[in-house]
Amino acid sequence: MTRRLERWRAARARRQTTAALDDEQPAVSAELDASPVDIAADDPALAHFQYAGGPVDLDTVSFDSAAVRDLRAAGVKLVVPLVAQGELIGLINLGPRLSEQEYTSDDRKLLENLAGQAAPALRIAQLVREQEAEATERERIAQELRVATLIQQNFLPRTLPDPAGWDVAAFYRPAREVGGDFYDFIELPDGRLGVLTGDVTDKGVPAALVMAATRAILRATVQNVDKPGDVLARVNDQVQLDIPARMFVTCLYGVLDLETGRFVFANAGHNLPCVGRRDGAIEVRAAGMPLGMLPGQDYQEAEVSLEPGESLLLYSDALPEAHNERREMYGFPRLLGQVGKGPRGATLIDHLLDDLHSFTGDDWDQEDDITLVVLHRRGAAPANHGRTRLAEFTVRSAPGNERLAVDRVVAAIAGIALAPARLERLRTAVAEATMNAIEHGNENNPELQVEVEVFAEPSALLVRISDHGGGPIDATAEPDIEAKLRGEQTPRGWGLFLIRNMVDDVFVTADDDRHTVELVMALEGDDDDVPR
Repeated sequence: MTRRLERWRAARARRQTTAALDDEQPAVSAELDASPVDIAADDPALAHFQYAGGPVDLDTVSFDSAAVRDLRAAGVKLVVPLVAQGELIGLINLGPRLSEQEYTSDDRKLLENLAGQAAPALRIAQLVREQEAEATERERIAQELRVATLIQQNFLPRTLPDPAGWDVAAFYRPAREVGGDFYDFIELPDGRLGVLTGDVTDKGVPAALVMAATRAILRATVQNVDKPGDVLARVNDQVQLDIPARMFVTCLYGVLDLETGRFVFANAGHNLPCVGRRDGAIEVRAAGMPLGMLPGQDYQEAEVSLEPGESLLLYSDALPEAHNERREMYGFPRLLGQVGKGPRGATLIDHLLDDLHSFTGDDWDQEDDITLVVLHRRGAAPANHGRTRLAEFTVRSAPGNERLAVDRVVAAIAGIALAPARLERLRTAVAEATMNAIEHGNENNPELQVEVEVFAEPSALLVRISDHGGGPIDATAEPDIEAKLRGEQTPRGWGLFLIRNMVDDVFVTADDDRHTVELVMALEGDDDDVPR
């Protein structure tokens, strides 16, 4: 029985009360009606019985009570409350004595003593029953979560696509209670790739089943429908017919043209995709109602073109909605900032997870599934971007070979009109970037090559320098000049700071296998004769 006593039952019929209550007559009660007697939570009888301090003769109860009326109708004359630790946990109900005599003070004393011994035993029995019920419920929930986890994991992609010129990475980490996050990749005709991310409200088996059904419907739909907006509209109408009440699905579906980098998508209430570019990051907006809420919905389409070196991030809301110990939210602005200044490619995921950990701390209680998908375009730009490759070569990773790289870059751009001061700054930047690639990326291993590419654009030169290191590069930190001059910081850490002050733009990317630094030098500028 719980603290909120909603219902009591009268004693069963034909059950008699124990021993004689006096020496002359056997004190057994008459038969009682075994029909249930309900006592409402707001009935004054509950408080009266709890604080009575002993047996209660119902004939002496003068207040209005539906429970008292029902007990009298059931044949109950005397009620003995069972109270344990100040809480009413039961009643002993007795009918009139067979002798038709009143219950004596000795009878009442015996019953009170009996209640004092029975109440603790009854409370223990109730606690055992409650614990057994709780254990059964916990096992039921645990089994449901195991089933939901199995469903969810079986429907997530086992392998990731590996299209030429692209890096595709994904990360999924469930919360303690399984939610309905999902992602998928669908190979389409004509060199296109369908990309899907979504999140089902609610948790457990219902969310996992809705996730599986939505994914299956969408996969079937894209075989006959081309435009992402039309795909989501048709999926919404089908999901809406059978989705459980108060449940819906946020979903983003897009089509990536692997040749051009054009990504066209529609959004059903999901988080906006982020694009990491050379000068920061942007969000691309498209609106639409979540799937399953209302039939006959239209879904906007939007598009963005990924240039070489740019990354597209799709994600669920667990990351931006994470809270630290001060209940501050990680937030979308912070996420966008990290995408803008972080590395590109697969290591962007590691960068975001590291930043999330530093924000939340070790004791963070993950509230929802985390899903991250990154599409990164690598390789040289196509010819229709107005870019011409002037040179492509390698140098061995040996000290001093940065001079060879500088000489070959200068030779490659010999026919380009570049002011002497700007040329000298470009030479310095190429030397520093190559030296970093040799020493830090390839660790002076002569068997590893530093790869150098030189491009001409209508208004700029671009030099791309790659090594075979791996992992993220902290491209955002600037050295504390005063601290270094005082000897309080290591002399290292000047490389990217120096490079950034030599050229007009620097773009750093990194993945598990390589680092790439792109140097951009405009052909004309206001500071042609003034070194920075």
